[in-house]
Amino acid sequence: MPKSANQKMKILCLMQILLEKTDESHVLNAADLIRELAAYDIHAERKTIYDDIETLRLFGLDIVNRKEPPAGYFIASRRFELPELKLLVDTVQASRFITAKKSDELIRKLEQLASRYEARQLQRQVAVSGRIKTMNESIYYNVDKIHAAISANVQISFRYFEWTVAKEPRLKHDGKPYLISPWALTWDNQNYYMIGYDPESDCVKYYRVDKMLHIARTPEPRMGRERFQDFNLADFSKKTFGMFNGQEQTLTLRLENRLAGVIIDRFGKDVPLRADTEEHFIARVQVTVSSQFFGWLSGLGPGVRILSPKPVVRQYAEFLKTLLAQYV
Repeated sequence: MPKSANQKMKILCLMQILLEKTDESHVLNAADLIRELAAYDIHAERKTIYDDIETLRLFGLDIVNRKEPPAGYFIASRRFELPELKLLVDTVQASRFITAKKSDELIRKLEQLASRYEARQLQRQVAVSGRIKTMNESIYYNVDKIHAAISANVQISFRYFEWTVAKEPRLKHDGKPYLISPWALTWDNQNYYMIGYDPESDCVKYYRVDKMLHIARTPEPRMGRERFQDFNLADFSKKTFGMFNGQEQTLTLRLENRLAGVIIDRFGKDVPLRADTEEHFIARVQVTVSSQFFGWLSGLGPGVRILSPKPVVRQYAEFLKTLLAQYV
């Protein structure tokens, strides 16, 4: 039989068939594989199938030949196991900073890392829609542009917007571009933030990536290196609430014992704790003091009290009074 034009692709098509159509629960024997290759207009015989499978094994594919019924070949292990893919799919679906459209695209790509039968399980995982997603389709590429600027050690320019009551974007800074030195990206409360140095105000600032527009690299080298010399992103995330600016301070808190897990979850196991009474303990935490932090603290109810420093105690009292004044 004369060879078809596709004959040179035989081993590649065989690999694709095995990856797409086999797993531990779904096997293909030699006759099945010959029929599958025929759909690509590729002629194959049993001996060549055996030889090609051995070549694919040497290449690194974990192909198992099951002898007991149902007998046949299948891919026994892949780069990602099914539970790992489910975890990645859930993460993509839950991420607010990825748009619904981009989420669907990424999940379809993740499905290609499994067999078509396992991919159906991933599709069932996606049935957790209805979550709020960002509306800025360009965020996926914004993150890449910021990473590229950090690697190239240059500043970026961009415009920044906020939402109005009419649900329309309104440019901040009178529409003028920001010129910022990007130093880090962080994910906080389901949003992506860029952390950078603003030479105009000589301070570190945070910007939500989904609210950044027209990002462009500039030829100017980054500034503010001394501010980030000993910067620890993990510590920064623990201290900062909702990415609100404020002064970093060390606070002494008195809490009910039931809140120990809350403090450890937020500040880590290294946070200093000591017993105070049978029902209470003392914690020393470093935080960026802001209205967002006070909101988090008030959510713990009467089970927590700020002991020091006194200026922060007064700030918190004023915060609570201002809230209460709206309801009395």
